[in-house]
Amino acid sequence: MTTTTLKPAKGNLLISVPFLNDQFFGRSVVLLTEHNEEGSVGLILNKVLDTRIHEAISDFPEFDAPLHLGGPVSANSLFYLHVLGDMIPGSVEIISGLFWGGDFDHLRTLITLKEIKTDDIKFFVGYSGWGENQLDREMKENSWLVQKASVKSIMSSEQSDYWKYLIKKTNREYAVWADFPVNPSLN
Repeated sequence: MTTTTLKPAKGNLLISVPFLNDQFFGRSVVLLTEHNEEGSVGLILNKVLDTRIHEAISDFPEFDAPLHLGGPVSANSLFYLHVLGDMIPGSVEIISGLFWGGDFDHLRTLITLKEIKTDDIKFFVGYSGWGENQLDREMKENSWLVQKASVKSIMSSEQSDYWKYLIKKTNREYAVWADFPVNPSLN
């Protein structure tokens, strides 16, 4: 798939180019949950933290789901993607079969009742945000590649090589760089 025809849009993935040197966005895959003339919002999919959701939130039922770093904005806030749809009232559909947010108290109840599996939901600390025209400028600077998202790949529990996989799939020019060390001087 070539990226020349795809533009940032709700439900698309942003894949950082190999040379984007940023502590949050370097080698990142971001799902855009919103994109309009006022700006863009997304969640980094491939930055998994060593903390489980029940370790981070007091009085949360034990649930062996990892936290992900969603981005640098609102680092004290929790966000979640899921495939549960109407099971969580107030959810917003991002792409067919993938939802964002919803009633948190109801979510906790469903987890307590063991009606949700860890494969059904992903939790994020913080989010990624771009102001008006900011993402458009970054696109003109060739900081991002754009690709369609799939529920299966987003919800996959194996995300450590997600950036490499997508960079190779999306752009042959960068495929050789997918295995290049982040900092060659440390190699």
